[in-house]
Amino acid sequence: MNNTREVEVVVVGAGQAGLAGAYHLRRSGFEPNRDFVVLDHSPAPGGAWQFRWPSLTYGKVHGMHALPGMELTGTDPARPSAEVIGAYFDRYERTFDLRVRRPVDVRAVREGPGGRLLVDTSDGVWSTRALINATGTWDRPFWPRYPGQETFRGRQLHTAQYPGPEEFAGQRVVVVGGGASGTQHLLEIASHAAATTWVTRRPPVFREGPFDEGAGRAAVALVEERVRQGLPPRSVVSVTGLPLNDAIRQGIEDGVLDRQPMFDRVSPTGVDWNDGRHADADVILWATGFRAAIDHLAPLRLRSPGGGIRMEGTHAAADPRIHLVGYGPSASTIGANRAGRAAVRDIRRLLKREPAAA
Repeated sequence: MNNTREVEVVVVGAGQAGLAGAYHLRRSGFEPNRDFVVLDHSPAPGGAWQFRWPSLTYGKVHGMHALPGMELTGTDPARPSAEVIGAYFDRYERTFDLRVRRPVDVRAVREGPGGRLLVDTSDGVWSTRALINATGTWDRPFWPRYPGQETFRGRQLHTAQYPGPEEFAGQRVVVVGGGASGTQHLLEIASHAAATTWVTRRPPVFREGPFDEGAGRAAVALVEERVRQGLPPRSVVSVTGLPLNDAIRQGIEDGVLDRQPMFDRVSPTGVDWNDGRHADADVILWATGFRAAIDHLAPLRLRSPGGGIRMEGTHAAADPRIHLVGYGPSASTIGANRAGRAAVRDIRRLLKREPAAA
């Protein structure tokens, strides 16, 4: 018996990017469950936000942009961001009747008959003419490898597992990473831990003054150029720098944000540098970022020799049926909204629901 279900578009992921794409599909006349389906592997609404640590309150969130068609207002900045954004996404899905299916794991996307794609999931197989991939990065934490890592007698964890600062009380903590998460972890942990050490591969770049529209466009252009060349996207901080706000200034003044160069090896009791220095550690916290969660697209062989997927607009250059929203230059909340709209516009043309531009 053939249990494959057919739709025009499959949306994979119901975070900011996936919901933006689903919203624009709905507005364009696509009916949920008839013309398109949204598949999300998370247990509840909220995308990756639902997994954020409790101490990351909404007031600490940098640049959360509202989803299209519904503002996020009247929020308590002291509430955990996971609660605020989870409730907002839930309300959004119900308001626009997006009928997200969860939890559904997408295992692989393959070429199907008649020019269609087959999306193999934990809930069966979907046959589709186009795919909006909005899987983000949370499911692929990046763990660097260093000599001696396996000998460390303490605890190693990644930002994706960060429980909040109280768990580090009285411990010596090495925080690895120069991004926003690393600095936030340090500023929280310092008052609880016995000692903290901050190490990064490159000296952090602090940005003074407002991050205006011109700076934003320049940052997006840098990321866009990488994905156009088929290179893996770099982190946002690598092109924007860290905002030099009051908390960061205080952390520098207090010596908490005293950056050390990357250690050369891990020992059973801490980390070592080739110049003979050693830092004792009970915990190594890897705030080393994430990679795009796109392994399920591997059967389509979209990766270029550079390691990334070469993009034209929001779709893979090698396959106009595959749109990656929230990837590369659209990996921000406002970028995801715009990319969702652009992807649906291109999909309408691909499916002959809209004439090509003159």
